[in-house]
Amino acid sequence: MSGELTIDELARETGMTVRNIRSHATRGLLPPPEVRARTGYYGGEHVARLRLIRELQANGYNLSAIKHLLSRVDGSAEEVLGVARALLAPFENEQPEIVDAGELARRFGRDIEPKLAVRAEQLGLVVPLGDGRFEVPSPTLLRAGEAVVGLGVPLETALDLIQNVGDHADAVSRAFVRLFWESVWKPFTAAGEPDADWPKVREALERLRPLATEALVAVFHQRMTQASERAFGRELSKKRA
Repeated sequence: MSGELTIDELARETGMTVRNIRSHATRGLLPPPEVRARTGYYGGEHVARLRLIRELQANGYNLSAIKHLLSRVDGSAEEVLGVARALLAPFENEQPEIVDAGELARRFGRDIEPKLAVRAEQLGLVVPLGDGRFEVPSPTLLRAGEAVVGLGVPLETALDLIQNVGDHADAVSRAFVRLFWESVWKPFTAAGEPDADWPKVREALERLRPLATEALVAVFHQRMTQASERAFGRELSKKRA
């Protein structure tokens, strides 16, 4: 698709208005079209650039930040879009659930005290939607908390555990982000962000995502085994003594 779309066709292709497209062009976010017989024609690069702008805006980037990003990259918008998608894509693939306060009370065997409800919100277990309804971003995590409480563990203690696990997960996440930043992104930018290396950056990022999960789970299994053996080994030794 090279120089085949009029601005009206480009608007239909990208789901944007003609006014927005012209505004982006005026701001320097979009390269000029190919002009033939006083008509501007747009191609695949324009489509990819507009889709990139929309996705970045949807992820909270303002137009000034997007312009700064686009001004620093020489790769095609398709390649930049691929890297942006890989960077911004969520690691989890769960579908959130919607529950109400009554269901939460039934599942945890008690009404949730306001103080504990606020803490659950701060930990990201639930997101209040109003009218006593909540979004559950990770149903798996909520079910785990429900199961722990079902074993007789107080809800307060279960929330302490989730916070503790979250703190450690934050540290692990920062370590993997730092690994990508120092080993892949900084050398790439230091080399002037060459066009040919954009696919390599995206490939490294896409490979790192599952590797991070696999490494974390493998190390956790190993350390959990060691911790269990130490704890219960001591208890068994006491009984034999």
